[in-house]
Amino acid sequence: MDKVELGSKTAKDGFRNENFVINTFNDWENNNLAKEWLESMGYNLKEIESVKAEKIKGSFKADIQVVVNVAVKLKKLQDVQNIQVKLVSNPQGFNQIDKRYLKSYVELWKIPDDILEILRYFVGENCPKILNPRDKRRMFFNEFSQIEQNKILQFFTENKTMILNDILKGRGQFASEWFLVILKIKDNNLKWILKSINEVINFYDGKVAFSPHGSLKIGKITMQRKGGNGGRESAKMLQFKINPCELFNCCQFESCIKTH
Repeated sequence: MDKVELGSKTAKDGFRNENFVINTFNDWENNNLAKEWLESMGYNLKEIESVKAEKIKGSFKADIQVVVNVAVKLKKLQDVQNIQVKLVSNPQGFNQIDKRYLKSYVELWKIPDDILEILRYFVGENCPKILNPRDKRRMFFNEFSQIEQNKILQFFTENKTMILNDILKGRGQFASEWFLVILKIKDNNLKWILKSINEVINFYDGKVAFSPHGSLKIGKITMQRKGGNGGRESAKMLQFKINPCELFNCCQFESCIKTH
C-alpha cells in the first residue's frame, strides 16, 4: 500500500531540491525513509544488493533515475526506475507540469490549423478579435463563439489520453515511471506519497471542460496561458498545472499516517 509519511526527521536538513531525494535513496541501508520508498515501489529489501540514484540532466519528465540491483533465486537483476519529484511547501499550491510554445505542441500533437488559430488568440500570439475583451493582450475561451468553444472541447477530449501521457509521463528513455510528492509542513515534518505514473494519470484524468475563468480543465489539470514574465514572449507559452498534494486524497489519508 502507498504510504503518506508524517514527521520524518530526515527532512530537517537538505530539503532544497532533488538532491534531497537522491541522497536519501543513496543512503538506503541506513535511511528508513528510503527503505519505505523502495517498499512502495514493490521491492523486497532483503533482495536488494545496491541502490544508486542520480539526477537526470536535461528537460525530461523524470527528475532522478534510481538503479536497483537485486538478487532473486541466485539471479542478479538490475532495475532502472525514473522518478518525477515534486517538493512542495503549500498543500494548496499549484505546480507546473508542462509548458511550451504552441509550435512545440503542434509538432507533438499534430494540432490542426483551426484549433491552432483559436489557441493563438488564447495565449496572445494573436491580439483579440472581439470588441472590449477582458484582456487586451489575449482572449479567454468563454470569449470565443460557441462553435469555436466546441472545437476546443472536441479536440482535447478526443486526444486526452495522448495529452495526459505527454504532460505527466513524457516520452522516450527518461519518461517518468513514478511520481513522488513530498510536502514539507514544518522544520522537522514532511508528508510523502509515491505512486506509479499510471495511477497518477488516472487520478488527474477527468472531463474536459472550461473553467469559470475561461481556461481549460482536463479533470484536475488546468491548461492556461503562462502569463507574467514582465511582458516577455515566454508569457505566451501554454502551461499545464496541477496541485500535487491532491494525490494525498487518493488514499485513506488519516489511516496512512505514520510517526517517526
